[in-house]
Amino acid sequence: MQQMTAEKQRELGAAGLRAYPNVAQAWGLTESQAARLLGTPESTYRRWKRQPERASLDVNHLERLSLILGIYKNLHILLPREDAADTWVKRPNANPLFEQQTPLERMLSGQVADLVAVRQHLDGARGW
Repeated sequence: MQQMTAEKQRELGAAGLRAYPNVAQAWGLTESQAARLLGTPESTYRRWKRQPERASLDVNHLERLSLILGIYKNLHILLPREDAADTWVKRPNANPLFEQQTPLERMLSGQVADLVAVRQHLDGARGW
């Protein structure tokens, strides 16, 4: 697999960070929750949010951004009503994947694997 250049990594990070605060707002996340999903301290998240072009994201942060943006997109495809798509992450879910918790609680565990699990669940619902 080809190594990503630092410039390309910075471009992708900036683009993701410009979109991510809108997702966090749509989902009704606190700054603390938004930072936790990205796997970063709140102060770093606030700095990145103010100046996404200057953010220095590593591969872990880029993966998290990609997963979160993919989850958001899947929800808006599966649930065309905006309010239904945006509140899905905060509604208790009977699927065994969530064990009666909300998808957000699962994603906030801090592990990338939990973001992957939610993304795969939604990809499966889309038939992927």
